[in-house]
Order: sequence, then structure tokens, then C-alpha cells
Amino acid sequence: MTAGSRAHSFNLAAAQYDASRPSYPPALFDFIEECASRPLAGIRVADVGAGTGIASTLLRQRGADVIAVEPGEAMATAFQRALPGVPIVRGDGNALPLADSSHDLITYAQSWQWTDTPRSVPEALRVLRPGGALAIWWNTTAFDVPWIRAQHERIAHHCGVPPRSAVRPDDSEAVRLAGLAGLRVARRHIRWQRTVPLDTHLANISSRSAFLVLDQTTNRAFLAEERTRLREAFPDETVEETYVVDLLVAARP
Repeated sequence: MTAGSRAHSFNLAAAQYDASRPSYPPALFDFIEECASRPLAGIRVADVGAGTGIASTLLRQRGADVIAVEPGEAMATAFQRALPGVPIVRGDGNALPLADSSHDLITYAQSWQWTDTPRSVPEALRVLRPGGALAIWWNTTAFDVPWIRAQHERIAHHCGVPPRSAVRPDDSEAVRLAGLAGLRVARRHIRWQRTVPLDTHLANISSRSAFLVLDQTTNRAFLAEERTRLREAFPDETVEETYVVDLLVAARP
């Protein structure tokens, strides 16, 4: 299964993705402002791989002037329903449909792994204004919470992938980004929680790309087993999820 197939699998579950995926904590945007040395209010932001608009909504709430870039038709349609006043263009991070030196901030919320870094980094630098910044982040698994770690390992086994907190930039990528055009790279891990109904928790699991490309009969059996396990841990069917946002901000002079 190619990365492109997995990336476009989200179009099969756009409504489910929109309803169940976790958002992001205010501290994430505080750190971006700190690294960028300016508030988000009034700056031009390109939210790449915007999906259904989870990050774009929060950027708008901070007063940013947002344009979304999204390759998937169904995801773009859901975005337009959620944020009818925000422009959205079809494209991806490897070939941004944006003018040179046109934006102060480019964000990739859960979407950087779908890009080809040798192409996406130069594209980001092309579109960024002097003093602009590139922000990349993921909600990752809180491995220190026993039930979350155990569930993550079951999901990884079901999907045939190695258990890990997330696909995210490693130290070598941070160093390489820093070496391009004198970028100043900062990184932070931000822990946060949300409480959701059990159904929302399970819907979030089944909206993941590695899950979406599998046989749906097998997936339903797996989710039924997870429901039984979680009812034992959460008899009121309210699940407290813990996340650690892995955030990397690369600012150019």
C-alpha cells in the first residue's frame, strides 16, 4: 500500500474524521507565536493538508488570515461546510499552489508525512516571506498511560505496522531543516487531554489511514473487541484520551 493511497483514503471517511479527530491545545499556538516572535492575529497562514479544517478553525480563532491547501475532494468539501468563509485550494505540500513570498506561516497539522521532504521544504521556503515560519505537528500517543500504550500496540498489530508514538520529524530532520537557509528550529512536546464518548473514541481509531485501507469486516471485528475491553475500563462509556503534541517550528530570518 503506497503512501499516496493511504493519504487519499481519508476521503472515504471525511465526515467521520471531522466528527471524531482530536483538536489541538492552546499551548501549541502559543509556542508558534513565541517562535515566530509575533501574534497570529493578522498574519497570512497557509494550512497545508488542511483536511476538514480542525487546525484552520483554531488559527482563525487566533485572528490569522488563513488559506487552506487540501488534495482530497471529500475532505475539501467537508472543510467548506465547516469554514465557508475560508478560501481553500486543491494541492499538496510538494507543489504549493501559492505565490512566492506570500505567507508568514505555513502549517502542517498531521500532514507532513504525506510530503516528499526534498520537494516540500523548498516549496515552503519559496512561499514563506522573510521572517516567516514553518510549523509541523502531530498528536502522538502517550505511551506512559498503560491502557493507551496497550491499545496502540493492538492497533499496530491489527494494521500490520510497527508500534510507535507517531510518524514525526526525528532529530536528523530537525538538523537538516536548520541547515536550510539558516532556519532557526525549535521543538516542543505538549501534553493535553480530552474526554469523549466511547463511540467517538472508536470512530477516531477507525478514521486512521492504516485502518481505512484494510478489510472492513476485519476492522468491525477488531472494533467490537475494543469496545468490550474499554467498557471494562470505562463503564460509563466516557473515555479520557491523553495526547502529546510533537511540534516543530522552523523560522527563517
